[in-house]
Amino acid sequence: MNIKFYYLGKNIIFMNNKKIFSWSISVALAGFLFGFDTVVISGANLPIKELWNTSPIFHGVFIMSMALWGTVLGSVFGSIPCDKIGRKNTLIWIGILFFVSALGSAIAPDPYSFSFFRFIGGVGVGASSVASPTYISEISNRKNRGKLVALYQFNIVLGILIAFFSNYLLIGFGGDLDWRYMLGIEAIPAFIYILSVLGVPKSPRWLILFKNDIDSARKVLTLIYDKKEIQNKIEQIQNSINNKKSENLFSGVFNHQIKLAFLLAFFNQLSGINFVLYYAPEILQTAGFATSDSLMSSISIGFVNLIFTLVGLRLIDNYGRKNLMFIGSIGYIISLFTIAICFIYQLDHFVLLFFILIFISSHAIGQGTVIWVFISEIFPNHMRARGQSFGSAVHWIFAALITAVTPTVINILGNNPGMVFYGFGIMMILQLIFVIKMMPETKGISLEKINF
Repeated sequence: MNIKFYYLGKNIIFMNNKKIFSWSISVALAGFLFGFDTVVISGANLPIKELWNTSPIFHGVFIMSMALWGTVLGSVFGSIPCDKIGRKNTLIWIGILFFVSALGSAIAPDPYSFSFFRFIGGVGVGASSVASPTYISEISNRKNRGKLVALYQFNIVLGILIAFFSNYLLIGFGGDLDWRYMLGIEAIPAFIYILSVLGVPKSPRWLILFKNDIDSARKVLTLIYDKKEIQNKIEQIQNSINNKKSENLFSGVFNHQIKLAFLLAFFNQLSGINFVLYYAPEILQTAGFATSDSLMSSISIGFVNLIFTLVGLRLIDNYGRKNLMFIGSIGYIISLFTIAICFIYQLDHFVLLFFILIFISSHAIGQGTVIWVFISEIFPNHMRARGQSFGSAVHWIFAALITAVTPTVINILGNNPGMVFYGFGIMMILQLIFVIKMMPETKGISLEKINF
């Protein structure tokens, strides 16, 4: 009889974990749209530049980075709907924004309407970087939280890979309209995502924190924790509300968390990751690849990104957030300085591609895997969405600035961006110091017990 009960208990745990994983995948699909939406523009970059004949400044600020300015807005204000209407409802609206953006960008008649629809998609991206990690962290437990939240990053890089691959396959599909198909096809996964997220439950922590709906929260918690743990978990969540010291994120109480979130997000973008992802075909053409070869090589970038994100996802709960950041920082430094040397001394372009792939793998296993997990963990329950919003906003502000100035910088440097990569390499030395001296480890600690 005891054996039967033992196996029954194991089966219940397995079924619960299966449900949590299913919900996490559904919500993490927002990351797929995030990755697809932000990188699909790389295939349309040169055709749009030729079609509308815009200046480097206009092209960088409006065509290429307008979506990123939307992410800034979405990330800055993403915590408001997350707290007011709930994580789930916010995720549904994010899907609608992606859907409208994809169709609108595909049929845009001029650069101004194109920029507007790209901006809408960017709002969805920014809001998703707040809502998705927040939701997943709140339905997971301390043992699986890292890998489940990292599913969001996995879907980002999967979206990046599929966007590169989709762009390559659509070359010649519609003649001069190729780029419109590249952008419009995103409406299909956006629609699938909307249907998928409709089936997930509301966050139990949101139900307790903002609705005081203990009964509904208990039903969801039953699917996450052992029955004997549920009441204790409810009390921990309630106590985290009762013991809160301030309602204001910037009151001074959370200065350490703000500093950690800011520096992690700052270094994420000062690694140059968006510089490489957004302009991969153009950078590779500058190095000597033909147009079709540069797009095909971009697929290899997306593939390596996916593989090493899987490695990071596998290691994050066992090896820890800090150790992955340390490994990634070392890889960044080696690869970025070598890429700079390849450009400045005009080494073989396949050597350059090899070290770009080392750079991508270093990002994937380090910053790529860690950033959304770590920021979603370090703020207390009642400040999680607002803290996630702050970290996400810092990330996207620097992403937008870097993407906006890139065409002008490349133009000034005469199509030789080697010095830019030297600059990124220096920033990664500073990141390594941050990881060693300041970054704490959060693996295996309950959200209610993480405290600084």
